[in-house]
Amino acid sequence: MNNKSDLLCLGAGYTAQTMMKLYPAKKMWGTTRTTEKASAIEAVGATPVIFTGQTPSEELSPILREAENILISISPKLDGGPLLKHHQEDLLANKNLKWIGYLSTVGVYGNHDGEWVDEYAETRPGSDRSLWRKRTEDQWIALNKEHDIPVHIFRLPGIYGKGRGPLEKLKAGKARRINKEGQVFNRAHVEDIAMVLETSCHNPNPGAIYNIADDEPAPPQDVLAYAAELLGVETPPLIEFKDAEMSKMAKSFYSDNKRVSNKRIKEELGIKLKYPTYREGIKACL
Repeated sequence: MNNKSDLLCLGAGYTAQTMMKLYPAKKMWGTTRTTEKASAIEAVGATPVIFTGQTPSEELSPILREAENILISISPKLDGGPLLKHHQEDLLANKNLKWIGYLSTVGVYGNHDGEWVDEYAETRPGSDRSLWRKRTEDQWIALNKEHDIPVHIFRLPGIYGKGRGPLEKLKAGKARRINKEGQVFNRAHVEDIAMVLETSCHNPNPGAIYNIADDEPAPPQDVLAYAAELLGVETPPLIEFKDAEMSKMAKSFYSDNKRVSNKRIKEELGIKLKYPTYREGIKACL
């Protein structure tokens, strides 16, 4: 992020706060649904803005008309993303806009039976959450084509980093090693995500879609075993997927099996991941 420009983060949660902390802009704003989370946004040097996503925000409207860089990480619902629903006119009125980043999910690819997928692979979202993300992606791409809005789509896997990930699950006694034959997941350290977003800001390519993922898709039970070894705690026992008691949402994650390629961020943006596998990432979290 150029320290001479500004940044508005819609949904200033874990990833957005990491970006604002590591790459502070000249002026920063972060939206939150409630005032309870305002102090965390202030702690990274940003101004909190209330936006519930249910109704338009008078406070947000003038910022949207002026901000140069906008990061969107608000989860969509059935009817699409709340920003386009309530504030599309404000966005179209912005003459300063240089970059928009929309954070989506690799879940839009659906199941590919463990095969590699890149940004040109077929999307076949298998859950409502992924379907809503894909619909919102399409809305943003249409806005790019129809109004020349500088939109960039970033598809993310499981996000981990300091304060979030397998170490925390083990410490809380909530870690379960579930084995499903052939199942792998990609991950991304939050600092690597922030680096990709910041780099894209300097190298805009409106309409582009990028996967942000690590180099090594891995079975989740192996990741937890490694984390337990680092912590020096007992490795949780292995539970077969067919025997595991899981919520409907938890089971839905295991219905998609794919290996996500990060080739484009390396070739186009020159990215060298700080944490190329879960091993480097989890060690850093210690």
